Amino acid sequence: MNTLILSALFGIILMLSSIVIKNKSLFKHIAAIGLFVLLAAAYAELRGDILFHVNVNNMLTFNHFNIYISMIIIASTLLFVLLCGKQIENVGLHVAEYFALLFFILCGSFMVVSFQNLLILFLGIEIISIPLYILTGSDKKNLKSNEASLKYFLMGAFSTGLMLMGIALMYGATGSFQLSVLQISTLGGYSFVELASMALLFVAMLFKVSAAPFHFWTPDVYDGAPTVFTSFMATIVKTTSFIAFIHLFENKFETLPPTWSLSISIIIILTLFIGNITAIFQQSVKRMLAYSSIAQAGFMLFPLLTNNTMAKEGIVLYTVAYSIATIGIFAILMHMKDYTVEGFNGLAQKQPLLAAANTIFLLSLAGIPLTAGFFAKYYMLSAVIKTGQYLWLAITAVFFAAISVYYYFRVIQAMYFKQNTSGAIITTCISTRFKIGLLVLSILVILIGIYPQSILYYIYF
Repeated sequence: MNTLILSALFGIILMLSSIVIKNKSLFKHIAAIGLFVLLAAAYAELRGDILFHVNVNNMLTFNHFNIYISMIIIASTLLFVLLCGKQIENVGLHVAEYFALLFFILCGSFMVVSFQNLLILFLGIEIISIPLYILTGSDKKNLKSNEASLKYFLMGAFSTGLMLMGIALMYGATGSFQLSVLQISTLGGYSFVELASMALLFVAMLFKVSAAPFHFWTPDVYDGAPTVFTSFMATIVKTTSFIAFIHLFENKFETLPPTWSLSISIIIILTLFIGNITAIFQQSVKRMLAYSSIAQAGFMLFPLLTNNTMAKEGIVLYTVAYSIATIGIFAILMHMKDYTVEGFNGLAQKQPLLAAANTIFLLSLAGIPLTAGFFAKYYMLSAVIKTGQYLWLAITAVFFAAISVYYYFRVIQAMYFKQNTSGAIITTCISTRFKIGLLVLSILVILIGIYPQSILYYIYF
């Protein structure tokens, strides 16, 4: 509850501060201070120090796991703001409002990772989505940004309608919005209305996490949105949605008919296939990363099929590894003059530190050993194999992970083995602070890849 209330307060403070503060470079410092306060408040709550005692009637549950996930979300957002705050200033005139919207999105994120009531899930997702529609179209002079915002809004509204219909049917079948009541209803088997409700909720959440075949909005939205906000959408928002998705269907597939497990297996394979194969043919690195995020969604869907400790640890590790690497790659991409693969030609000669950091991030996304991404994929695959039923699915996932190495290595090849003939590669001078930030992220990726228990230990501590 500490982080939920404080994030809303900081959002209001930033929104109103634009009336008084005219120097837009100050807003990123206010946002960074606010995130440090949120991180401290989350840690205090983890130790049992609750600042705000609010009776939520069991609609929200702030247990150890949920608070730890909230800390990861805050820490990822802090890294994002410290590394990309300058780029947020360059998007448009309403800088304070952009940072305020980020805090409101965090407020919704804390709701969806802690919900125990379907109405809270709906409210949390809408609190996340509505500011994102605005941020996607924040570059008003760019037609691609306007188009992306409209597409995102239409697809979001459609999936919201499906979710509301699913929630209404569930209430009609059980007489309650509480997850605890839904768990009890599984003991006597599901009625047709409950199955229809879960099918609608399932499809709606697949839209939110951009899993195939409901992924089609992702490449255009990610490509059209300002790159700095694409980074935020592809990391914090995406991983938060997965936590909510897994929590909503936790332990459900064991009691549902076998066709449900088969359906999610097919969706995982389809997501891996479309994400990886389509990414191979992309010339734009930004668009390639959009399809890569779809492919990564295939791995993050694995916990839906499992009910073991390794799956729980895997989604936490994946959240950290994927967020750090993707934030780092997008931070470098924002400074590139050309977003195509050829635009990275000769980057190692001009900016060796940027090229080295980018290589580490790409290797992590590919799941190469000694990077955080390797253990993230390992835990996901191990969780599925431990069930004893989906070995074929794990083998298929490894095959597609091997395919992903190709398009990640295309960028590495361009940086180290090709010459730049077009002149300048970087749009602006790279500051020392930015290079230090990239170095810190690179070290984190390697440290987590060597010692993943540094993240997993605190799930139970």
